[in-house]
Amino acid sequence: MAAPSGGVNCEEFAEFQELLKVMRTIDDRIVHELNTTVPTASFAGKIDASQTCKQLYESLKEAHASRDRVIKNCIAQTSSVVKHLREEREKNLDDLTLLKQLRKEQTKLKWMQSELNVEEVVNDRSWKVFNERCRIHFKPPKNE
Repeated sequence: MAAPSGGVNCEEFAEFQELLKVMRTIDDRIVHELNTTVPTASFAGKIDASQTCKQLYESLKEAHASRDRVIKNCIAQTSSVVKHLREEREKNLDDLTLLKQLRKEQTKLKWMQSELNVEEVVNDRSWKVFNERCRIHFKPPKNE
């Protein structure tokens, strides 16, 4: 699933996480997808497995790239906010509200950065399952 066209709300981490959850649907359902679309040896003649695997490959690739863009975009936005708050904090060391806001944004930034690690695990799992079922039907291009 691609990112929503209206943009991504990076302000609220819960909304950010919910969006990623929805965008990871293809990865969550890959085993089911492969079981229902890539035939076993006894049904091999009835379905074009190479075309099915190619379409799934393209879908996975696009979903992974889309999520990567969303995560990195939110990390960049939040990093910018943190930088701005740090600069403001240096000008006004006595402002506790500013300090609280800075800490909140720093925490959110760490959580968003940890989503990159989650993304790596999710992607690795999906490609492993994909390769197990599709390796005899479809060979991805070497440059990707």
